[in-house]
Amino acid sequence: MASGSGGDSTALAGATDAPVTTAPGPVTPSPTARGPAAPSPTAPSTSSVSATATLRGRRKAERRDAMLAAAAALFAERGYLGVSIDDLGAAVGVSGPALYRHFPGKAGVLAAILIDASRALLEGGERVAAGASDPERTLAELVEFHVAFASENPDVILVQDRELDQLDPADRHEVRSMQRRYVELWVEVLRPMHPGIDTVNLRTRAHAAFGLMNSTPYAAPRGTHADVRALRELLGRMARAALTAPGSEYPMR
Repeated sequence: MASGSGGDSTALAGATDAPVTTAPGPVTPSPTARGPAAPSPTAPSTSSVSATATLRGRRKAERRDAMLAAAAALFAERGYLGVSIDDLGAAVGVSGPALYRHFPGKAGVLAAILIDASRALLEGGERVAAGASDPERTLAELVEFHVAFASENPDVILVQDRELDQLDPADRHEVRSMQRRYVELWVEVLRPMHPGIDTVNLRTRAHAAFGLMNSTPYAAPRGTHADVRALRELLGRMARAALTAPGSEYPMR
């Protein structure tokens, strides 16, 4: 008997002469009959998320820079001790306490101003030194770089000159460390140009040049209409002359 699972495989496949009828059942509409399918939600692309994060980060950085610029202007005008956290907030259009979302307090604002300035000078000087071809060219580009920084940031120059001792010890150490590295970068550029002069005297030349270049707050006080381009050229010539002037060592005691 051909029955059950042991029957002829052709019978299981439905190979018969008579048509097969089945009972009618519910009709399921085809996808086409249902109408167009609703679009499935798509996740934002990685590039879109990255662009949004970059834009948000850039705006946050710009906001921080605006706060520090306003704070530097107030510190330069009134002195660190003459400015309150509410004064800082008013200068940037927020309540004083809102600044605590960006900085730990007034001391943190001062630290950010001076640490950022020291880092900008050091890193900028290192880029100049790495890209120039010979000591004379390197020195000329270092002078140009520093004069540009000083003329664009006169408030920061004043704050650095007057308020460094107001920093917390750890922040003051960080600023001093970067400043020393910046001075030594200039010393190493000067060394082959003055082979007969020792490190102490080369360092003195560098500091004398910094005094000239950092005179921008006094040469072009706030509110005046100084010719900044002419001032840069003048300070650059004076600094280069001080740094390259021939002369032997002076006695150090």
